[in-house]
Amino acid sequence: MIYTVTLNPSADYFMDVPDFETGRTNRAAETQVVPGGKGINVSRVLTRLEVKTKAIGFLAGFTGTFIENTLKEENLDTSFVYTEGMTRINVKLKAGSETEINGTGCRITDRDQEELFGKLGELNGNDYLVLAGSLPDGADKGIYRKAVELANRSKTKAIVDTVGLPLTEALKAGPYLIKPNEAELSDFAGRELSGLDDVRKAAESAVQAGAENVLVSLGSRGALLVNRNHVLSARPPEGTLVNSVGAGDSMVAGFLYGETLGLPLKDCFAYSVASGSATAFSQGFCHKEQVETLVKRVIVKHESGEEE
Repeated sequence: MIYTVTLNPSADYFMDVPDFETGRTNRAAETQVVPGGKGINVSRVLTRLEVKTKAIGFLAGFTGTFIENTLKEENLDTSFVYTEGMTRINVKLKAGSETEINGTGCRITDRDQEELFGKLGELNGNDYLVLAGSLPDGADKGIYRKAVELANRSKTKAIVDTVGLPLTEALKAGPYLIKPNEAELSDFAGRELSGLDDVRKAAESAVQAGAENVLVSLGSRGALLVNRNHVLSARPPEGTLVNSVGAGDSMVAGFLYGETLGLPLKDCFAYSVASGSATAFSQGFCHKEQVETLVKRVIVKHESGEEE
């Protein structure tokens, strides 16, 4: 089972406003409201890849009810903790370029966090635990570290996709995988990264800090996978960018899809890049058929240039 934890989910309101102008009333050409949050996105993609998953996290108010009902309609197993307040609404505005406006979420209590950890008590060595996204108000800054420690005691592989202090804390517990993009890795390194070699060095420093594997998404330039033994790069398949929202979360799902198939690391990496690309080329999340087609066009190489 792959458990995903989304501590600060959202109802994502997509608006397509081709002729957007500030200071006036604009009318959207198309709108759509969907469940959002990095862990939830991973679960939604895993479901499309026909992998068993359960979404866990905090929800509140009518937006929280909307999220859980929508996920259940997609045949996705859920086990959320309901809190006071209202789950946030994030606006994704497409007006030539893409702009995001993230709302404020609910505030959680110590009791809420205790209830959440109670739901993680069933983890075992056959499971994966995905900890993804920002923290809500009131959350312990070390909550991801504590969750990784719990996973490690259960011999569960923990995957962390977050930034800032929550990431730094989580690294102390030794997660199986982290997945920053270039900007997030730059934030971790405390400097601007210039070129692929600098990205590699920053990823290696994250390995030294505790991560077993570092999966770095680089947009149209592909991705890097770095651990103590290998530095792999992947060139993505060609395609037309339609929507970048959720592409990074799809990479996490694709990597885990490969893991559930028992594939070697380089093939998990290829499925990761294929899944991220398939979502980027689609209006919504990727489908299994797309991923299986695109993975054949992903080129994985060692840093030395040797093709895998």
